[in-house]
Amino acid sequence: MPPSPSPILSPKPIPPRERLIVALDMPNAGEAKALVERLGDSVWFYKMGLELFMAGGYFELMDWLGARGKKIFVDLKFFDVPQTVGSAVRQLQGRNAYFATVHGNDAIIEAAVANKGSTRILAVTVLTSLDQKDVESLGFKADVSAIVLSRARNALAKGCDGIVSSGLEVEALRRELGPRLLVVVPGIRPLVNRAADDQKRTVDVEDAFRYGADYIVVGRPIRAAADPAAAAAEIQRRIAGLFADARAASA
Repeated sequence: MPPSPSPILSPKPIPPRERLIVALDMPNAGEAKALVERLGDSVWFYKMGLELFMAGGYFELMDWLGARGKKIFVDLKFFDVPQTVGSAVRQLQGRNAYFATVHGNDAIIEAAVANKGSTRILAVTVLTSLDQKDVESLGFKADVSAIVLSRARNALAKGCDGIVSSGLEVEALRRELGPRLLVVVPGIRPLVNRAADDQKRTVDVEDAFRYGADYIVVGRPIRAAADPAAAAAEIQRRIAGLFADARAASA
């Protein structure tokens, strides 16, 4: 169990309603659109990953979301030779991609940054589905938190706008790197009645932000809810309350 976080809420001028990013991990664009329509004004930011990309209609869905005023997180974790990554990132220009993820060494990250246009590049640190045992099985001898910090420090040095990290590492990242780096935290799970799934390094909504997250990504807890719109609205209420309390305390 992680220690209780000392509040270090993000000072960035991000509207609270945009701090929630909903993962559209759906089998096709039609189902993704249906969820977006069902969520309505309760969600303004969406993540689009590999499943939707392989289903077809990815760019068309981006255009559809953009026409509705939604922000888009392209989570394709670009990882290839630098020239290919740079060319792939360049294809996002004019596509309303607010965030895009990249994974790899210095040259790969530099190629993404050089071709990003208005898109903000996020470096993936360590997937939230991996724990210490998984990392060791991949040949890494360091602690997960040390790997995350090393990759985050390097991403900042190479010009990335931010990183994707488990909430468990964010407090240490903020201590070491300060507030400038954008931090997006996936793997958000309630602290009670957690369903078993493939996410291992998880935190709850409030703890993610108290550790210093700028954004959270929520998928299954919203998609699998009996009423997804109500579930999203409840998370938005919690986020708004957290930042309102912080403003009141500092007034």
